[in-house]
Amino acid sequence: MNTETTDPTPEETPAAAEAAAAPVRDVTAAVGPHALFLVIATIGFAALAAVFLFLPRSTYSELEKRDLAQFPPIETFGDDPAAYTAAVSGWFSDSEPFRDDFMSLSMNFRNLVQMQLPMGDEEEAVTFRPATTAPADARADGIPGGADPNLEADNPLANENAKVANAGIIIVGTGPNVRALMGFRAEPGATRPYVNLLNDLAEAMPSVQVYSMAVPLATEFYVPDKARSVTRPEKPCLDYIRNNVSSKVKFVDVYAALAPHVSEDIYLRTDHHWAPLGAFYAARELAHTAGVPFRELTDYDKHVIRGYVGSMYGYSKDIAVKNAPEDFYYWTPRGVDAKTTYVTYRTNKDYQIVSESAPYAGQFFHKFGDGSGNAYLTFMGGDQHLVKVVTGVPGSRKLLIVKDSYGNPIPSFLFYSFSEIHVVDFRYFKKNLKDYVAANHITDLTVAFNIFSASSASATGKVRAFMSQHGGVTAPPAKAAEKKSDSTAEKKTEKKAEPKAEPKSEKKPQKPAEPAPSAEPVPAPEPAPAPAEPATAE
Repeated sequence: MNTETTDPTPEETPAAAEAAAAPVRDVTAAVGPHALFLVIATIGFAALAAVFLFLPRSTYSELEKRDLAQFPPIETFGDDPAAYTAAVSGWFSDSEPFRDDFMSLSMNFRNLVQMQLPMGDEEEAVTFRPATTAPADARADGIPGGADPNLEADNPLANENAKVANAGIIIVGTGPNVRALMGFRAEPGATRPYVNLLNDLAEAMPSVQVYSMAVPLATEFYVPDKARSVTRPEKPCLDYIRNNVSSKVKFVDVYAALAPHVSEDIYLRTDHHWAPLGAFYAARELAHTAGVPFRELTDYDKHVIRGYVGSMYGYSKDIAVKNAPEDFYYWTPRGVDAKTTYVTYRTNKDYQIVSESAPYAGQFFHKFGDGSGNAYLTFMGGDQHLVKVVTGVPGSRKLLIVKDSYGNPIPSFLFYSFSEIHVVDFRYFKKNLKDYVAANHITDLTVAFNIFSASSASATGKVRAFMSQHGGVTAPPAKAAEKKSDSTAEKKTEKKAEPKAEPKSEKKPQKPAEPAPSAEPVPAPEPAPAPAEPATAE
């Protein structure tokens, strides 16, 4: 067999390749390696400068679930140019183009080098094992039996590996089952204002049954043993509340209601809230304590929003949370013709109430597609509303829930239990509480707070103010007006700050923005939330 060979062309010879590379070496030699690096760095810097100066600014961060800063109008700063310069600087850094992309890039890099707690040589995927204690039996009257107050939860992640991320967030495990947990630092005595509030509510409204409903965080059930040094136990705080509320207040043992179900999805992995299933077990315990009927999940329709990534991605700045989306399950009662009415409170940029809408009808449950970061807004569309649900269930029992955002899913499991359910967020309510209770013939009142809020004197203080406030909404004075010494200029500034008159009615609720969490990771509880309007069902 003949084998043909092909001689290389002149361009393919080593001599030709060497000659072609010579000009490159000559340029490098002429300018020097350091000068070449400076040229490349200058080009890169110029490209970044062009991005930040000329491309459209970001207005909303899906990662942080908030509206970004807007360019400040100069007239609101009066004679304070330094404050105006600082505000412009804050706007420039907060609204950078491709903000979420740059933050994600930073988190990916940090994930490679982040220091981890010394919790073993290997990280294994998070796995669950069944709880050792079975749920309590149902009573003969159909109301589920009370939870065992002596029950201690069996932590399914006790031996897991973990690391501490931004803001003290504890990242447990790796892979698709990563769980993000908030550290908790309060002592039991911090719940004293919450206890005093409950006792005073019971004294002020003797015809109303008051309930304590403090909810533990996921940290209490899922923090690995080797990470307990970065958080404090929450059950001592819950026990303090139980042991110090008066005999006129009924304690709803949410911890004991949840403990047998730690192997189920009772808390969200990627969000600081609990899951609707956890709220179901808590609502069942409330129904038992109140002595009202209750239906099991077999009487509900189950729904799912797939690919949900919640608030803990933005808090932790850890890319592992984003890479572990979860399914958000919720349930709607079957065969219930409930009617929901909203009053929506609007706020200024400092989250102070400036106006309220007239009552308008809306949906209690709002629909979101797969991958939506707004899944927790399924219930009432957010926090900034006074909500009244007429369930259609016969009877005279009417429940008022004073809550933080942990309370949002609770009403959805009580439509079979009360003829009316009223919902008030502790940050958004301008009426007098005692007058509201009397006018609406409320028979039962629960303060449903996560343990962060229950340990916050600020949160409980706002609810206490409900009993003495007289209603009405007034816009606060503009900040610039407070700084001016000239009385005429002060009056002009305050006049500009007055809100426009609200429309007499709203026919259609607007799509909400994601509210800020009702319990901030570490250290401060309950920051002011971003505005939220009730979403329209899709």
